[in-house]
Amino acid sequence: MTGLCFALAAGGTGGHVFPAESLGEVLAARNHRVLMLTDRRGDVFDRPDRPWELHRIRASSPSRPGVASRLGALAQIGLGTLDARRILARSGTHAVVGFGGYPSVPVVLAAATLGIPSVLHEQNAVLGRANRMLAGRARLIATSIEPTRGAGARKGRVRHTGNPVRAAIRARRGADYTPPKSGEPLDLLVFGGSLGARVLSDVVPAAVGALPPACRERLRIVQQCRGEDIERVAAAYRDLPNPPEIATFFDDMPDRFVRAHLVIARAGASTVAELAVIGRPAVLVPYPHAMDAHQDWNARALEQAGAAWRIDESHLDASVLADCLARLLQDPGRLAAAAAAACRVGRPGAAEALAELVLQAAGTTCARDEERTTA
Repeated sequence: MTGLCFALAAGGTGGHVFPAESLGEVLAARNHRVLMLTDRRGDVFDRPDRPWELHRIRASSPSRPGVASRLGALAQIGLGTLDARRILARSGTHAVVGFGGYPSVPVVLAAATLGIPSVLHEQNAVLGRANRMLAGRARLIATSIEPTRGAGARKGRVRHTGNPVRAAIRARRGADYTPPKSGEPLDLLVFGGSLGARVLSDVVPAAVGALPPACRERLRIVQQCRGEDIERVAAAYRDLPNPPEIATFFDDMPDRFVRAHLVIARAGASTVAELAVIGRPAVLVPYPHAMDAHQDWNARALEQAGAAWRIDESHLDASVLADCLARLLQDPGRLAAAAAAACRVGRPGAAEALAELVLQAAGTTCARDEERTTA
């Protein structure tokens, strides 16, 4: 089944963008035409080597406070549905894939009015608001984490594919993990996500300072944080024998993950998927204000698999984290076991599995078109 046309709808944060890009690359490599439909935040898709056609549609979040804002958002979704309908009809799209978030809403609604099958992909361990709203119109729902809360009522249409990750992450699947022996250096990667995490800038340096000297001297720290936090984080680490690397952004994060013996991070969808694919143990501090507590459920999934240790932000302080780090520094076997557990739940073939699901959905459209041609 070659030469079909697929429309992918995504926008906003990396949690939606990375899976859409990964699927787009797989479909394009199979000689399919790919349309990427996004909103005004979709500049990340406009890269020089992109294998898809980029289209921007009107969309806005209906969850903003205030009646006027909500009415305006609904109007934007309505206009965006008309935008998407024109694009889908003109291109002869065979199937649509929505990756959650409000940019996917008008595209999936437009597909429904045209009789084009839709597949929804959920990156988190909780079915998101947009996907819950659109689930009744979707042919299939792909999940990243088992189980996914909110998907149980739709069991007949749910398929577990995993969460597609970047090619640079997939390329590092199977990278050797050797925990440090007693007295050897431990490489600690602290990663707050695309916007950094102030709580990690506050607590991690304090926890390192609270460690016994023998533990503290073993640490080699790489920490990503907000620009306004860099000076005080660097000052907090000034007495460490191994000078840390601190920056707002690292353009070689896949290599940083590979070199890490332990990661301290938030529990966003892309972060937990990448940790699992590469196979690295982590201490996860879920963002407490994430919609539907989805970061907490993401972290719980890795914790239950034996791949991570979850600490609620409300319980996080220097003594709690220092105690956790000290135990892990003294027990390399636990680190090795967690790394192996992460590998077991990682899904490096998620993009290919999702592509097969999308082709399955498109088969209905192809059969219908063939019937029309022979009638």
